[in-house]
Amino acid sequence: MARKQPKPIHQLTVAQFERMFPDEDACCAYLVGRRWPDRVRCPRCGAENPHKLPNRPWSWQCYQCAPDTSYRFSHIAGTIFENTNKPLRDWYRVIHLMLTSKKGVSALQIKRYMGFGSYETAWSMCHKVRVALMEDIDKLGGIVEVDETFVGGLAKNRHWGKRGGGGGTGGIGSGKTPIVGAVSRKGNVVARVVANISSDTLTAFVREAVSYRSMARLQAARRRISAWRH
Repeated sequence: MARKQPKPIHQLTVAQFERMFPDEDACCAYLVGRRWPDRVRCPRCGAENPHKLPNRPWSWQCYQCAPDTSYRFSHIAGTIFENTNKPLRDWYRVIHLMLTSKKGVSALQIKRYMGFGSYETAWSMCHKVRVALMEDIDKLGGIVEVDETFVGGLAKNRHWGKRGGGGGTGGIGSGKTPIVGAVSRKGNVVARVVANISSDTLTAFVREAVSYRSMARLQAARRRISAWRH
């Protein structure tokens, strides 16, 4: 069954924050619900329904991207919370302080309020939060268009020693190199040479090039269209 996505948090009072996130498990559950609203996916390959590890809470194991060794990941893998020794509840408190302070809050204020042992810890957390608020700065966001093309001459026009199958799928793409590209309405472009234009290859490219929020909006639109057709 599809997991019900938690509602977005608007500005909370301290009392509301304490009720919503009373412990670490509540923070983990909120993160999982917001990150994977339908079902848990492998952050490396996007495979659905990875194996839940019974002895490790909030951890899964994917056999699709690493069939021999498998790939283990947790709910914080690939996020700003990865490789940190601070609990999610501390991160949530810092984010709450940064978003509710009218004139902003400095790393020194965060250090004093949270009781951190070093200024560097507070500064690193604030920096990661600010970068995350820029909505996947290294990926395409908003309205993104994706298409593929073939580059190069036909195999029949090459020297006999250089003829081969190429990366096409026959017809117009036979013997040519397939290239897939994505462009956002803001003008940013990502292009890459791929082995083929299969559905799995193109899906992997989109997951890598397009921000998670844009993909979530696309999936929501597809669900609305599907429901309207039926």
